[in-house]
Amino acid sequence: MKKINEIFYSIQGEGYFTGTPAVFIRFSGCNLQCDFCDTEHQDGVFMSDEEILSEVQKYPATHLVFTGGEPGLQLTAGLIRDCKQKGRFIQIETNGSILLPEGIDWITCSPKPGKEAVIMRPDELKVVYTGQDMSEYDKFIAKVYCLQPCSCRNTEEVIKYIRHHPKWRLSLQTHKLLGIQ
Repeated sequence: MKKINEIFYSIQGEGYFTGTPAVFIRFSGCNLQCDFCDTEHQDGVFMSDEEILSEVQKYPATHLVFTGGEPGLQLTAGLIRDCKQKGRFIQIETNGSILLPEGIDWITCSPKPGKEAVIMRPDELKVVYTGQDMSEYDKFIAKVYCLQPCSCRNTEEVIKYIRHHPKWRLSLQTHKLLGIQ
């Protein structure tokens, strides 16, 4: 049984897949307590893999996003396998502090202060910019590097940074800008 905060259908609002229709499976709980966290993820209901898959299949999108809290605390190879058998593309949004099961198609790693990352070669490195020393992310090797303003408050500062460091691309929380879940 996995504690699920919510399962919903929307579009991916940030990162490489912005604009992609997706089913979001938000796990409850996290191993970090970031002061800028914008997600209420502690509440939830316990669901079996079969119940999760049944809910996912109600929606037409084949793109699944496992998110949280920290989905790495509960995501299993069995759930990944079951979703893949149903033709789903698996993306995870993780803080990178926990090793993940095999079979994930796209790993979006968003490392946070307070916990050392163990996922050093994600598909996408997505950093929430709060003015921190960005050299700490030089150790990561990713296909895509996204820099995201902290709750849309410091967008101009992020744009300025990206102009001087073009390996990074801008990631906006478009779902918040558009007022959708």
